[in-house]
Amino acid sequence: MDLQGRRVLITAGGSGIGLAMAHVFTKAGASVFVTDINEAALKTLKSQLPQVHAVTADAGNERDVVRSVEQAVQALGGLDILINNAGIAGPTGPVEDITLAEWENTLRINITGQFLYVQNALPHLRKGTHPAIVNLSSAAGRLGFAGRTPYSASKWAVIGFTRSLANELGPDGIRVNAICPGAVDGPRIQQVISAKAKMLGKPHAEVEDTYKAQSAMHTMVTADDIANQALFVCSDLALNISGQALAVDGHTEKLY
Repeated sequence: MDLQGRRVLITAGGSGIGLAMAHVFTKAGASVFVTDINEAALKTLKSQLPQVHAVTADAGNERDVVRSVEQAVQALGGLDILINNAGIAGPTGPVEDITLAEWENTLRINITGQFLYVQNALPHLRKGTHPAIVNLSSAAGRLGFAGRTPYSASKWAVIGFTRSLANELGPDGIRVNAICPGAVDGPRIQQVISAKAKMLGKPHAEVEDTYKAQSAMHTMVTADDIANQALFVCSDLALNISGQALAVDGHTEKLY
């Protein structure tokens, strides 16, 4: 897929799914600008992709969002694609044990951050070439997830936000889609599994096996799987795909 000349802003692009996206979009010829709250992760990114622009920013902080969008537009000369990848796992535990601060922080990053980036990027996307927005949701955004209520609620909100935007922005020629990954192999899911194992009083390996068993293919997806799906829906091969919540999860129908 050729994205030569397209200008892309990726949030939380310093590691995991975001880093994989930075690689695939750069390889496809796009000019890429990345934000991340982790400065060390951005240094790693720059060592791998020195041509990518990168700045620190907290996706849930309005001032950081305004600043980073302005920096992206200045560096790239405009904006064609926004990928709202920033998100946190949030707490793991019974709903009665979750604090209001934990709840609010999960929603602040996972959904309010997407709202802020869309709001600030829109004036520039409207001037872009075949503009597209991709919002990262989750399998937990279409299925209930015991012990992960703040995360699941925030990811359901992402799908509602995405479908509403697709209706609102379609007349402007802006496509908006959500990607719903299943369990993505990497450090974050391992932290979640450890917390779930502690909550249930079970060994880590046993809980990890239940996460794999959620998928009909009995495996976890990779960051590259998600990055390649994002590349496709932002490409000219998907000019009439909008308002979709696209599952990349090895066919997952229940979360344990």
